[in-house]
Amino acid sequence: MVALSLKICVRQCNVVKTMQFEPCTPVYDACRIIRERVPEAQTGQASDYGLFLSDDDPRKGIWLESGRTLDYYMLRNGDVLEYKKKQRPQKIKMLDGAVKTIMVDDSKTVGELLVTICSRIGITNYEEYSLIQEAVEEKKEDGHGTGTLKKDRTLLRDERKMERLKAKLHTDDDLNWLDHSRTFREQGVEESEMLLLRRKFFYSDQNVDSRDPVQLNLLYVQARDDILNGSHPVSFDKACEFAGIQAQIQFGLHVEHKHKTGFLDLKEFLPKEYIKQRGSEKKIFVDHKTCGEMTEIESKVNYVKLARSLPTYGVSFFLVKEKMKSKNKLVPRLLGITKESVMRVEEKTKDVVQEWPLTTVKRWAASPKSFTLDFGEYQESYYSVQTTEGEQISQLIAGYIDIILKKASQVKPETLPTSIFF
Repeated sequence: MVALSLKICVRQCNVVKTMQFEPCTPVYDACRIIRERVPEAQTGQASDYGLFLSDDDPRKGIWLESGRTLDYYMLRNGDVLEYKKKQRPQKIKMLDGAVKTIMVDDSKTVGELLVTICSRIGITNYEEYSLIQEAVEEKKEDGHGTGTLKKDRTLLRDERKMERLKAKLHTDDDLNWLDHSRTFREQGVEESEMLLLRRKFFYSDQNVDSRDPVQLNLLYVQARDDILNGSHPVSFDKACEFAGIQAQIQFGLHVEHKHKTGFLDLKEFLPKEYIKQRGSEKKIFVDHKTCGEMTEIESKVNYVKLARSLPTYGVSFFLVKEKMKSKNKLVPRLLGITKESVMRVEEKTKDVVQEWPLTTVKRWAASPKSFTLDFGEYQESYYSVQTTEGEQISQLIAGYIDIILKKASQVKPETLPTSIFF
């Protein structure tokens, strides 16, 4: 067999050596040979290093799998392979503002890395968490080209209306969740970036209590933020009740002469529609006082328990368009996904219009501009909506089903839906 001549670049010192390998050599053995023959490659632990085939587009470079042979990658004489460390630092931010820099393996997928990241933070049920990359706004066309049709302007107005509605409703559409099946590098995540760790799947959160202070705090912060930004619509009385518990968490026991009107920054305690409501701060302190001698942990348990009672808790919302019955017209609608069901939700009030148990979903399909659900015998026709977030919706449904299969061994796989693309 003709030997394969490759240029091996030891990245940490930029030394390049031309070396001969048998094409059938496993990548693991190739790394061992490099360490034996190149003195500059003998630093650190061998297990921390690997071979990387770079590309002009950083997203397309690949780490060679240790169990594969060199000829699997169709390498040619003269190709350059980088021998370098697979570990890279990544900044991870929690919802409470805490930031941790964690060393991660650049060759592993996000799904694999979440095991490491969550364990370092103290989270056991890593499969219910995910990472959000800060969205990069793309420069939009201004549409001032010659011969712009009236229809195009109408579509542009409609798109802007939907964007405003998304912002108002705080849907999941604009959360740039990372794909668990791909690596950081494949998704353009740079070492200098800060990624946000957030609960994506609400499956076993009801088991989180005072015995798990790390997850309890993250759950509290996420629920609090979603109440304040309007993701969870609440009445004025309920908003004040939440704010009273929040005051107990932040300031401890109610002190009559201290905790009175003018003490709070209401923007941090109430949804914006209630900030200017008369008597709101006084009512918050009435609710604060009823907390008695509850500790910070007990108050967080109480807050999360109350949040779970909200009809929108644990629901991921996507703003979509659906066709009106007997009319050729598309109207806005919220599509909600939970651990138990798929819901059609009224976009203004977030009242549930229709609900299908997740176990009745037989198939689903995502395309760049639509998402379709097939309920089999449960419903005569498909339910199809217009959306650009079909892939995100698909991943969410698939994620819940994966968790159900892992955690509920008594559930037979054949009773659960599978994703197909048609």
